[in-house]
This record gives sequence, structure tokens and C-alpha cells, in this order.
Amino acid sequence: MNEQADSLQDIYRRKVLEHSREPHNFGRPEQFDSNATGFNPLCGDKLSVYLQISGDKIRQAAFEGTGCAICIASASIMTEALTGQSVEKAKQLGKQVQSMLKDGAAVHDQAIADMEALESVRHYPSRIKCATLAWTTVAAALSGEAKQVSTEN
Repeated sequence: MNEQADSLQDIYRRKVLEHSREPHNFGRPEQFDSNATGFNPLCGDKLSVYLQISGDKIRQAAFEGTGCAICIASASIMTEALTGQSVEKAKQLGKQVQSMLKDGAAVHDQAIADMEALESVRHYPSRIKCATLAWTTVAAALSGEAKQVSTEN
């Protein structure tokens, strides 16, 4: 059983490294309908999230910025999970991720299964903000209420 847990942790580590070293959907797209910027003053992470929305569907999710490996991996995984989703579904996924990382809730949606690679950060409260920054930022972009959010608000 311990060997199986170690193997799963290795898979998760590789997933985080893959997304942090070569983030998917990284860069500011030429066209976008909604965006927001997020900042984590404790770690120095700063991300901008861009969404191209057509009707009620997110056609493209992208991000740019700087941050620790956890922050960049989370943003990369997030953009993959949200592309093609409805706006309402994207909001639900964000809430599930926040619940998983803060409360240890199980992930029930295959769209965010890769976020389980970051589940262990919940044991390190200061790192939770690194993993949730992208999701907090995309929530602001989806709501259209704030153009900049902070993990300290």
C-alpha cells in the first residue's frame, strides 16, 4: 500500500513539474473578452487570466505571469480544464477546486482531475494561496466585477 502511495505521489510530482516547466496556454491571446489580474503578496505570484467567451462557452482560457511552480502549474491545469466549458460550469469547477485545496473535499469532476496533483498543498496553508490564485483570478474575470484580485482580500 505504501509503495502504491509513493507511486501516486511520483505521478503527481511529474504532473506539477510538467505544467510548471512548460505551462499550457501561456501567453496573452490577441483577442479576449474578459480578463483579470491576481496577486499573492506573500509569495510574489502575479497572474493575468484571459478568457475568450462565445455565448456561454469559454472558447479559450490563457494566462501569463510569474510565480512559483505551484501557482504556474495550477494556472496551466486550470486553462485546460476551463476551455470548452460553460461559464456556469467553470464557476462550479472553481468552487470544487477551492473546496479541495482548503477543506480536503474530493474531486468529483473529471475536468479538474489533474488538480489532484496539487491536493497535498492543503497541508501547507501558505501554499494554498499559490494553488488557488489562478482560480480566484478567473472567478473575477468571469464575474466582471474586479480586474485585480489579491489573495489577501
